[in-house]
Amino acid sequence: MGASVVKEAVSADELPPGWEIEAVLAWHDDNARAAIGTLLDDIRHLRQQLVLTEGAISRGMTRGWRPSYDRD
Repeated sequence: MGASVVKEAVSADELPPGWEIEAVLAWHDDNARAAIGTLLDDIRHLRQQLVLTEGAISRGMTRGWRPSYDRD
């Protein structure tokens, strides 16, 4: 039988800089093109979800806030 592993919650401040980039590359076996493709797919999906949410939320609920699709 394998030993159980308990992972403790770690805040983002405790992790080394760039850990997210390393994690994405490791997930894709260091294939940068595959990693970029997955991240672009995620962006497309999240933008679609934002459009759907924008249509479902009333303006009163958000006090006039509208999502920005570009970085400020």
